[in-house]
Amino acid sequence: MSWWGKILGGGFGFMMGGPLGAMMGMAFGHQLDKGMSTLELDIGDPERTQAAFFTATFSIMGYLAKADGQVTKDEISMARKIMAHMNLSPDQQHSAIELFNQGKSADFPLDEILAQFKQECHRRRNLLQMFLEILISTAFADGTLHSAEKRALQHISQAIGFNNAQLEHLLSMISAQQHYSQNQGGSAKVPLGDAYKALGIASTASDAEIKKAYRRQMSQHHPDKLVSRGLPEEMIKLATEKTQEIKAAYEQIKKSRL
Repeated sequence: MSWWGKILGGGFGFMMGGPLGAMMGMAFGHQLDKGMSTLELDIGDPERTQAAFFTATFSIMGYLAKADGQVTKDEISMARKIMAHMNLSPDQQHSAIELFNQGKSADFPLDEILAQFKQECHRRRNLLQMFLEILISTAFADGTLHSAEKRALQHISQAIGFNNAQLEHLLSMISAQQHYSQNQGGSAKVPLGDAYKALGIASTASDAEIKKAYRRQMSQHHPDKLVSRGLPEEMIKLATEKTQEIKAAYEQIKKSRL
């Protein structure tokens, strides 16, 4: 049964405590037992992690959208685009929007959410990175990374185990990868410099280093691997598009070196 099916079925294991449990109760319509603090599913159960990923992603997306003082149409559009990519059912869309709105509230418990989410991910680095990449894409939605948004991303990244240098690396990569996403029709040529940034390498890298970086990126974003680690199955399309952007950058670099 899917994570969503277990929630709708009142799966006892999903009655988790803490802020994630409280938010899930509000968004998914379940009255959780306030006294419950133990985890009922096996620690490696991917469905539990998928529910936590869904909850944390959309709520913190709302927090991040509000970080610069106002939620723009582009940021709302990005959130809805992600929902559309996930092919959410009407009930799931309702829950995602409810979580997004909770994230915008003044009393949103960001640090508590991040601490519990990190615990639910069980140190799965690739999963935590995908979560951070989705948030970075949200911040870039209006074409500008505002200082308040960057400070929020720094705080979020540090809370889940990424230092400032690693965040800067991801910011550069994702900004470049989005150029490939925006050029899906291929009518405009993406600058070669962005191709190298999309793979997270310097233009002086050797052919062997480029191939290694490409394989590493493809492995990190492999949809099946991410789902097995706790990425909601509804987000497979996001991971697939990410691999397509990485492949496009790699192909451009290869052609430039012929």
